[in-house]
Amino acid sequence: MALVTTTIAVANQKGGVAKTTTVVSLGAALAELKQRVLLVDVDPQGSLTFSLGIDPEDLDVTVAEVLLGTKQADDAIVITDDGMHLLPANITLTQAEESLVGRTGREQRLRVALDKVLDDYDWIIIDCPPTLGVLTVGALSAAQQVLIPLQAETLSHRGVGQLLDTIHDVRQFINPKLEIMGVLPTMYDGRTRHAQDVLQAIRETYDLPIVTPPIPKTIRFAEAPAIGRSVLSTAKNHKGAEAYRQVAAGLLESQARPARTSARKSADKA
Repeated sequence: MALVTTTIAVANQKGGVAKTTTVVSLGAALAELKQRVLLVDVDPQGSLTFSLGIDPEDLDVTVAEVLLGTKQADDAIVITDDGMHLLPANITLTQAEESLVGRTGREQRLRVALDKVLDDYDWIIIDCPPTLGVLTVGALSAAQQVLIPLQAETLSHRGVGQLLDTIHDVRQFINPKLEIMGVLPTMYDGRTRHAQDVLQAIRETYDLPIVTPPIPKTIRFAEAPAIGRSVLSTAKNHKGAEAYRQVAAGLLESQARPARTSARKSADKA
């Protein structure tokens, strides 16, 4: 069981890089490891919500009302078939975003809302929209870490610099403790020299860690949302599901490491 709640924003302003797939699959993998997981959809398209078998149009209360302060997070959270909890979204988030632009504390509203449910979860994973606007900044403000899914193709990493600039600004003005977990290669074909060259370019250009293992390219990820489940349920033994399980295990290990270090220091002092 995680010792403290870890909040991760999964962000990249480029669409089609498997942000939502990563949120769903990573959440499901952590749930398999008996972790208490809350997924948060802050994309007005509601892709995360739909991918978990919930029709966004049928929702009366969403993250939009939570951000506007008319509802609490507990009022909107639903339980998914894969064992995670979900703070869902739909198109009403577009109007909420427009309204938030002129409101006090707009960047902090998601953090304040999630603070009230922190004790209920080990992990909170936020699915950001493919923009660098108010909703993404709010997610970065609420998070401790940022995970950047990146398709292993040349054009996919050209916008990473803009995201890093936004992260820098959030650190400087709002959330100084925000850390970059790293880049997670998605739709990866390790047989090609091109994919390997892209990862090397990311390391050299941005000096970012690469989260391993890379997530392989497979049609199984596209099939899962139509069923409303994660790939860990629809293709349990597939290499894509196994890759996300390994990433989740790495997250648990990295979180446990500081706790062990702290325990050793306390023992040494004694």
